[in-house]
Amino acid sequence: VRLVVSGGGSVQAGGSLRLSCTASGFAFDTYAIGWFRLAPGKEREGVSCIKASDGTTYYRDSVQGRFTISTDNAKNTVYLQMNSLKPEDPAVYYCAADPDSCAAMMDGRLGYYYDQGTQVTVSS
Repeated sequence: VRLVVSGGGSVQAGGSLRLSCTASGFAFDTYAIGWFRLAPGKEREGVSCIKASDGTTYYRDSVQGRFTISTDNAKNTVYLQMNSLKPEDPAVYYCAADPDSCAAMMDGRLGYYYDQGTQVTVSS
């Protein structure tokens, strides 16, 4: 399993960023794919997840309405469009893939594949 992330960076509060994650080594359209984040001094947080098989999406409450997750199954790629970024959003964002469901990811647990992460910084 390989997950390669692009995107991330620094933006002012209220701005937007898009993360992309291209997967290989597994049947993408049978997995749950998503993002969790880890900030200094905070617990791991599931951000968003999508079941590639049917497009069912999940969001943590604090990003609902601001972040959008989507996939391009032909490209084995999942995207996270992050709009209206807030000072509480900065973290290292990790792309993750789970063969079972979005549950572990959204609960902030481990037990799935994930990449090295990309830093998202929001300045006020």
